[in-house]
Amino acid sequence: MTLTADIFWSFRSPYSYLAMRRYRAMEEQYDLTLNLRPVYPLAVREPTFFERNHPGWLRYTLTDVFRLSQYLEIPFFPPNPDPIVQDMATRTIAAEQPYIYRITRMGQAAARMGKSLAFCDEVSQLIWGGTAGWHEGDHLKHAAERAGLDLAELDAIAVAEAEALDAELAANQQALEMAGHWGVPTLVFQGEPFFGQDRIGLAIWRMEQAGLKERG
Repeated sequence: MTLTADIFWSFRSPYSYLAMRRYRAMEEQYDLTLNLRPVYPLAVREPTFFERNHPGWLRYTLTDVFRLSQYLEIPFFPPNPDPIVQDMATRTIAAEQPYIYRITRMGQAAARMGKSLAFCDEVSQLIWGGTAGWHEGDHLKHAAERAGLDLAELDAIAVAEAEALDAELAANQQALEMAGHWGVPTLVFQGEPFFGQDRIGLAIWRMEQAGLKERG
């Protein structure tokens, strides 16, 4: 029997990016369907989060993700541009956000088509993998194609159905919180949350208890 789990995930989260290869490897190795449900990052949901946080939080996070990328042997670079427009000196989030709404809505449109895991992985590799100007030229077009999608179609849906997509994204966030967490990446299996890229092995162990088998 194929098991299913939800993954709650954000384009602005470096930990979400660093988890993606293992999530996709899980689907390839096991009789398992992972439904990636995008959410808006904290910078959108709680714009004052970074201003309220401990001054050393950002420095530690950057240190941690750089060493984690080296440990996992995954390319990692500061995004150019950052999907969230933010003054890093003051940590203030700009009112205008030209990138995050577009790509997150497209991620939710891909979720409707059952291809959000592949799409979000391909796009996150552009954002965090060292592609300068990832939002320009054909970068997103080719990423969508690698996920089996058409960028023009996703963009059209993101514009025409922005309000409906935002409602779906809000429902994703609500489902995450109802499962017992609020951060990303979080895998939820049978109502149990596994927060963080370092809990993937624990999630597999739990699913094996429920009968998870490798693909034949």
